[in-house]
Amino acid sequence: MADFERTITLAMSGASGAQYGLRLLQALLAANCRVYLLLSRAAEVVIDTETELSLPQGLEQQRDYLGERCGAGPGQLLLFGRDDWFSPVASGSSSPASMVICPASGGTLSAIAAGASNNLIERAADVALKERRQLIVVPRETPYSAVHLENMLKLTRLGAVVLPASPGFYNRPNSIADLIDFVVARLLDQLRLPQSLLPRWGEGDN
Repeated sequence: MADFERTITLAMSGASGAQYGLRLLQALLAANCRVYLLLSRAAEVVIDTETELSLPQGLEQQRDYLGERCGAGPGQLLLFGRDDWFSPVASGSSSPASMVICPASGGTLSAIAAGASNNLIERAADVALKERRQLIVVPRETPYSAVHLENMLKLTRLGAVVLPASPGFYNRPNSIADLIDFVVARLLDQLRLPQSLLPRWGEGDN
């Protein structure tokens, strides 16, 4: 088995902003991380709607397709089904130390805050919280309702990091890709992974 830097769970739910999750997947693979990828049904619809990608049917086909598009090496990308309760992310004894949900829908935030665990994304997040492991959620919604805000506050108090998909402009972005990279760079910083997508404040020309 290849010697990967880290293993990270990446989940994509049905909020708009599939580009953030796909770019993060690409960056994690480039950083020599093994990625456990979880896609909700709504995420598949959003990917087909918002990007030029056309996901095939079947877990193995999707894994191979995304792996080829995002630069995965052998054994580096693993895709788990929504009801795969025997996957590593479903148990505290083998789940990775870090999980990112990018993008995170309002429904996903609500389910995690309530401890619903009705699918593998929700269960993996529940495991991260109960094991006191790193959980980062990336909501992409506007405006936020009181329900959204209360759920985000609850998750923050439980130890999760809420990192909204809110790109900054002080780096003078020239493209949509620059705006996406801003958010992905902040995620990589939270994961303590080296990144060259965006200079940190004071380190580049602002």
